[in-house]
Amino acid sequence: MFDLKVINSVVQQLEEERGIPREKTLEAIAMSLATAYKKEYGKKGQIVRASFDSNTGSVEFWQVKIIVDRAQVIMEGDAEMGHKELKDADIEDIKIRFNPEQHMLIDDARKIKKNAEIGDELVFPLEAKADFGRIAAQTAKQIIIQKIREAEKVSVLGEYGQKQDQIVAGTVERVERGTVYIDMGRAIGVISYEEQIPSERWKTGDRIRAYLYAVEETPKGVVLKLSRSHPKFLAKLFETEAPEIASGTVEIKAIAREAGSRSKIAVISHDSHIDPIGSMVGQRGVRVSTVTSELSGEKIDIIEWNEDPALFIEEALSPAEVVSLELDDSSHRAIVTVTEDEQSLAIGKGGQNVRLAAKLTGWKIDIKSTGGDELAEAEDEDEKKESATIEEVK
Repeated sequence: MFDLKVINSVVQQLEEERGIPREKTLEAIAMSLATAYKKEYGKKGQIVRASFDSNTGSVEFWQVKIIVDRAQVIMEGDAEMGHKELKDADIEDIKIRFNPEQHMLIDDARKIKKNAEIGDELVFPLEAKADFGRIAAQTAKQIIIQKIREAEKVSVLGEYGQKQDQIVAGTVERVERGTVYIDMGRAIGVISYEEQIPSERWKTGDRIRAYLYAVEETPKGVVLKLSRSHPKFLAKLFETEAPEIASGTVEIKAIAREAGSRSKIAVISHDSHIDPIGSMVGQRGVRVSTVTSELSGEKIDIIEWNEDPALFIEEALSPAEVVSLELDDSSHRAIVTVTEDEQSLAIGKGGQNVRLAAKLTGWKIDIKSTGGDELAEAEDEDEKKESATIEEVK
């Protein structure tokens, strides 16, 4: 009936190439055989199950009957009797119409199996059949395909679920309406326009790395949501380059990022003998240079985190030197004074430096010169998407 060599070869191939467990494929085959048997030889309402032995090729079929209580069902003829026998029963317990091909009353079941209980199943062997009609065979084929797809989807979800919040790599399959589609092998990765670095342009065949922030199940399969603009992508890149970050000795406390242009990272060392900034920069700047190259030249400012907000804000405005700083806790605003020579440095091109400092610290920042003129104001309120607090970075 079966070409066991072919079947076992397919089962092994599905397990090795698609990660579908052997038992899942054999289960799909058995289910398809049961469906084909019922379609060709079964009766209405009958529950048919099958077992398939991949070593011998033998198939066994069973009919399954569910044990029910008299009060649970409407027996044939109850309607003609005016439900006379059901008047004393709780109507809410009456849920199903009795079918002798599918159900068995508890009293009858205990004549076969003494310890039978309501809800148990009794199985009865069916005559083995090897000849299925064309329609039944086609139905069996569709069941196998469906079950294999379901098993593969579960396998892919499990594989990439473990990779969520990590950096993954793939090959650009196509770019369509600003969205980059990535071939990840067993799934498709998607980088929307908002999750891309604005200056980057990708073409088919390019190798690409990105941060996997979500794994979604769709009717078309598993879709991996990727990002190259997410603050965590920057954090994970440094985790790859700096062993001190990976081990937890040096911790990234906050990130403020304008993807492709400039970022600020606040770090702290949990070991007094290790310099957190030096760990990030690396010998001769090799670590930070590697990250910058991956991000298409994005400039990265690394500062030391401080729990004192005044000192933290001062560090965040680096490389500008702060003359004085006043904090207004009620409005969560910082008024920072710098020399006229440091004005442009503190503000940054297009206000970028003070804007990133505000995102990093979570404080609204006003920049003033020593002459008393207010030069710039930045706040974190509308920029939360591109900032990352300690909780978001971890």
